[in-house]
Amino acid sequence: MSASILPDASALLKASKLNIFDSQGKEVDFGTVFKKEKVIVVFIRHFFCGNCQQQYVEQLAAVPKDGLEKASTKIVVVGCGEWNPIKSYAETTGFQGTIFADPSRQVYHALGMDIKKLAGTPAGEKKRSYLITGRFSNAMLSIWKGPLKNLSLIGKQGNISQLGGEFILGPGLECSYAYRMQHSEDHAEVADLMKAAGVELS
Repeated sequence: MSASILPDASALLKASKLNIFDSQGKEVDFGTVFKKEKVIVVFIRHFFCGNCQQQYVEQLAAVPKDGLEKASTKIVVVGCGEWNPIKSYAETTGFQGTIFADPSRQVYHALGMDIKKLAGTPAGEKKRSYLITGRFSNAMLSIWKGPLKNLSLIGKQGNISQLGGEFILGPGLECSYAYRMQHSEDHAEVADLMKAAGVELS
């Protein structure tokens, strides 16, 4: 599916009825996340992905709370692994919002995130601004903060080639913004995402 095409009503309805898991392993209907309010839903790659973890979600964690409150919205993160790494992921990134897990990746697929790819930014394409560290340094940090620090979580991080995306959903079955990653370093710029949601960063 195209990177920025909005999911239609049938896709939103299908996704809303699918189950995801919270940090305690409790099943939650995805639709309840945005049933009553506007929510920025960020679908990351796997829970050990350095690009998502150390660079992108840390930027999301730094978005001013008052800006979110003024825009009557919040940020929710969804990973494609099991629910067990959620607590560790929150501690590592400093993200204080709600994090869910979609180990079956059914919600990912229902919303058109059907690309599986390990390749990074294509040659000649400008890298996203959240990519502060190089690939090697980032890979080492990812290994240190992920599997080496949490041996019991190895194998629970999710499909390492699954790409994610960003959506602004709700209240109810509404979607005002969509962006699907086209490669492993392709999350939407945080500034652009917040602007689309009406969130002031300054």
